[in-house]
Amino acid sequence: MLFFFKVQHQNLNFQFLFFCAVMELRIPSLRASLTTLVFLQKLLIIVIISDAAAGERTRVFVTVLYRHGDRSPVGAFPTDPHQESAWPQGFEQLTQEGMRQHYQLGQRLRRRYDGFLNAAYNRHEVMVRSTDYDRTLMSAEAHLAGLYPPEGAQIFNASLAWQPIPVHTVPQAEERLLSFPLHDCRKYERLMNETRETDAYKNMTDTYEDFLAMVSNKTGLEQVTIESAWRVYDTLFCEDKHNLKHPPWVTPEVMDELKELNDLAFSIMFDMYNRTEKSRLQGGVLLDQILKNISAVAADASHQPLKMIMYSAHDTTIVALQSALNVFNGKEPPYASCHIFELFQEDNGSFSIAMFYWNDTSTEPYPLVLPGCEHYCPLEDFICHTKPVIPLNWKEQCDKNTDQRMLGGRRHYAPEHCQPISWPRGRSHKIERCVCSQWRAVF
Repeated sequence: MLFFFKVQHQNLNFQFLFFCAVMELRIPSLRASLTTLVFLQKLLIIVIISDAAAGERTRVFVTVLYRHGDRSPVGAFPTDPHQESAWPQGFEQLTQEGMRQHYQLGQRLRRRYDGFLNAAYNRHEVMVRSTDYDRTLMSAEAHLAGLYPPEGAQIFNASLAWQPIPVHTVPQAEERLLSFPLHDCRKYERLMNETRETDAYKNMTDTYEDFLAMVSNKTGLEQVTIESAWRVYDTLFCEDKHNLKHPPWVTPEVMDELKELNDLAFSIMFDMYNRTEKSRLQGGVLLDQILKNISAVAADASHQPLKMIMYSAHDTTIVALQSALNVFNGKEPPYASCHIFELFQEDNGSFSIAMFYWNDTSTEPYPLVLPGCEHYCPLEDFICHTKPVIPLNWKEQCDKNTDQRMLGGRRHYAPEHCQPISWPRGRSHKIERCVCSQWRAVF
């Protein structure tokens, strides 16, 4: 019996040891299936031990982007028996369930990062930024209550297991980092118009035509499209979560179709048709800032007190970011879900980024792998692979119809198929250049 194993690991000694051990499988005495299984079990132990002996990576910085918790709907349709008065705080507001969700998420992050983050809140270690909505600001506050319960000298009221921690924001009219899609961009609007002209979009419109007409008739809305049906689903979903009775026409089958349309709306905005260009004008804006923060920490890791940046935002924020990273799973991020970037320093001094997605807090977050890289992706490779979706000048690119790159201090135009190369491991964390294999230029 011949076994072949392919292992991706950053340590060459580990690869060699594993290779040598696998070669033992050719020994005749090990060909019996039971003996082979026992051998493989021992081999796994060798792998684990050799990996630990080869050197450990150290977590140095974390970025967390999360969606707010459970909320009331954004609105109600005309025939809906449950109008705004049915909700204690009105539309678009965080519910008590949403507060609990984020308090619990804060506790889970405390357990995950215990020992990395100080047990006591330290303003130099963590920074929190939120969009200027009640539900995201309150989610951040509930989250911090779970992450940093006061201890010792930080207790200012013995009967209150809470302490105030700052959450930063900007007025919504000035938000250019966390609220997507960014609409004041002519090029993005052109891309959306082009999306609507694609065969895929037209086929979906035809497929759901009768269903959308029925929904329009039942809700009293003048028109319901594949892009606006999410509002109906949102209303019904929120009502269902809070045990408000649905009208008779809302069957499980209707909810299933509305959910499909709800998920589809995210893809239309960010993922369907020319994802790279859309991302450069949307999620790439946030990704650019995240990578700048990470690079700044890596440049001075030994003297950097900041350990975590948290962003409190929306489902569209997570989808825009994940589309830019090309890891979007096509599903709406649930309440209190979060996308995590962890920066590690390897034993050879280089840096790597690992990503995780926590969309089910009953389990551990699952790893996300940037296409073309490993889970623990070398920082310089991560930057290089994502360069096509990073805007050089967002405002200028929004006003133009070409894909811009900088070369030698001048502006150049690169085709969409331009792909960066990866540098060997062990280089400086700073990305020095990306070379396009089909456009022989350095940018």
